[in-house]
Amino acid sequence: MSLLGFALRRLVEMAVTLLGASFVIFGAMYLAPGNPASFLLSGRSASPAALQAINAQYHLDAPFAVRYVRWLGQLLHGDFGRSITYRTDVSRLLADRLPATLLLVTMALLLVLVVGLALGRIGAVRGGAVDSTILVTTTLAVGTPSFVAAVLLQGLFALRLHWFPAGGTGEGLGQMLWHLTLPAVALALYLIGMLARVSRSAMLDVLGQEHVTVALSRGVPHRKVIGRHVFRNALGTVLTTGGLIVSTLLVCTVLVESAFGVGGIGQLLELSITTKDFPTVQAISLIMVGLFMAVNLVVDLLHPLVDPRVALGPGRSAG
Repeated sequence: MSLLGFALRRLVEMAVTLLGASFVIFGAMYLAPGNPASFLLSGRSASPAALQAINAQYHLDAPFAVRYVRWLGQLLHGDFGRSITYRTDVSRLLADRLPATLLLVTMALLLVLVVGLALGRIGAVRGGAVDSTILVTTTLAVGTPSFVAAVLLQGLFALRLHWFPAGGTGEGLGQMLWHLTLPAVALALYLIGMLARVSRSAMLDVLGQEHVTVALSRGVPHRKVIGRHVFRNALGTVLTTGGLIVSTLLVCTVLVESAFGVGGIGQLLELSITTKDFPTVQAISLIMVGLFMAVNLVVDLLHPLVDPRVALGPGRSAG
């Protein structure tokens, strides 16, 4: 199967999956207890006429199928609806908060890739006490949830040592990078440990293969063998974890943003779920599903480039 044909087929599958996900996401909010009208009234009693007006304003009185089709039609025109809590367009809310989340996730992803791959490579190549130390360290990292790491980092480096801000995002790129350093470390810690262990295991498997032994026996420099044969061949295994890494970052950013008071998409999602802000929750959830599928598509397209033995379609490789 050609690369273009594979990509087109996957795009069609993504469209179908997004459609199914949109139905699940839209319906899930209505299955949860409570309703937006109770939040808007803030516990105050209201006349039937007032409740009817609120339901009519946000189309809460229409049948489920009608609401879903109306919402789907708005999405196709780039309209995510109007936030019930903030009384403004959801698109504007997302535009205001998306930069902080994108920067946070990007910083965390870079930390995961650089530190995780470096630790895995060092552990596999050096062995001995160095490898044992890395294994213990990464085990502790994997066993530390993001919200626990957030509390520990905030308490030590922000409240005690005063090296970093305890929360917020700051203004300007420099301030944002400084404010988001601790949240990025908290978000990346678990995945650094996971990627280090996966890359170490993959490299050890390649190190034991015959072609590596032959290359070393012929006098090929050790550094060249590690870089050209071992590390490159292990990247295929590492690349398959790309979807898991991104999905974990997207999920855990909700907890980390809340802990550090980062005004991003994750914190907005948590507040919107609490207040039953249907349009905002549905928009953010659908965007996260779309990002996850897009990353998986990129990983699938890159995999044959890293490892030509991987096939794009039945019976044929990506040539």
